[in-house]
Amino acid sequence: MFILRPLLAPFQSAFSRTSLGQERASWFIKTLLAVIVPCSSAMTSNLLRSLQTLFGLDVTQRRFYIFMASPKLPGNVSG
Repeated sequence: MFILRPLLAPFQSAFSRTSLGQERASWFIKTLLAVIVPCSSAMTSNLLRSLQTLFGLDVTQRRFYIFMASPKLPGNVSG
């Protein structure tokens, strides 16, 4: 997860510096992380379907799940 922090900072800077703006920035980042870090197989399969439908990715389930379980991804505890 540490690799994501520098990538997410520009998204947070789009929000105002008020306390409400900073709260919204925090929730926005947490929502993005919840989308990209699935915690159950159902969430992972929904993510695969979304990638296929929204972005037209042509990836098999096998390749997708191998990628998601890769021990080379920082913060991945499986493997």
